[in-house]
Amino acid sequence: MGMLQRFEGKLEQMVAGTFARAFRSAVQPVEVAAALQREVDNSAQILSRDRRLVPNQFHVELSPQDHERLSPYSTTLADELVDMLREHAHEQSYVFTGPVSIAFAEKDDLTTGRFRVHSAALAKVTPASDRAVTDTAVGRAKVVLEVNGMKHPLEAPGIVIGRGSDADLRINDPGVSRRHAEIRVHPGESSTPTVSVVDLGSTNGMLVDGHKVAQATLGDGSTVKIGNTTMTIRYLERDEPTTGRPLGGPGSAPGEEGGWGV
Repeated sequence: MGMLQRFEGKLEQMVAGTFARAFRSAVQPVEVAAALQREVDNSAQILSRDRRLVPNQFHVELSPQDHERLSPYSTTLADELVDMLREHAHEQSYVFTGPVSIAFAEKDDLTTGRFRVHSAALAKVTPASDRAVTDTAVGRAKVVLEVNGMKHPLEAPGIVIGRGSDADLRINDPGVSRRHAEIRVHPGESSTPTVSVVDLGSTNGMLVDGHKVAQATLGDGSTVKIGNTTMTIRYLERDEPTTGRPLGGPGSAPGEEGGWGV
C-alpha cells in the first residue's frame, strides 16, 4: 500500500467515516496530500550528495464552501498531513529547517473544488538564554532584527548569528555556518545608533540587499540573507507599537494550484 493510500485509510478510520461523507461532493483530502508532496519535491534544494532542504511551512488555500466543510476536521487533517510529510521526507532524505506546520485559509477567488498550496522554508530561530526576547526589551529598542516573523532587539555591541550553540542568535539552517555573521551596533552622537554587519568567514557568505558582500552598513529595511534565511533591519520610532510575539503569518512562496474531482 502506498503512502497516500495509507494516509487516506488512517484518516477515515480516525473520524469514523464522517470525514469522507462530508467531503464526498468536492474535497478529496488525498489530493491535498499529493499536492503537498509535489510542493516538497519541486522545492527541494540540494545540500549535499544525499541531503536536500525542503519547505517546512505550508498554507492550503480553499474556496469558501470547501473551507466551511473542512473547518470541523482541520486540526485532524493537518496533523495527519504533517505526519505524512515527515514520512515522505524520511524516505527521500529531505531535511526540514524547523517544525513542520500546515494551515488552511479561505480565499474568495477560488471556486468549489479548487485549491492552492504555498510553502516556505523557515528555520527555527533561538536566542541565547541570556537574550530572551520579551515585549519590554523589544518595546524599548531603537533597532530590531526581524527573522522569520519575530523581532529581536539590537543593542550595543551587537550579536553573533550562526548555527552553533555559542551564537547569540541561533538559526537552524543548514546553509548557515556555526558563527556566520555579526550584527554590530554602534551608539551614535544622536539617539539613533549605526548598525553594520560583518561576515565571520562563513562557508556560504551573505547577501545584503541582494549583493554578496563581506561587510556593510545597514539602514532601515536593509535585508541580510545567510543560508536560506532572510533577516530585515528595522529602525523604530519611539512611539511605534512593538511586540516580541510573532508578526503576521510567515511569508510564502507561490506553490501550485489544484482541484478536486466532483
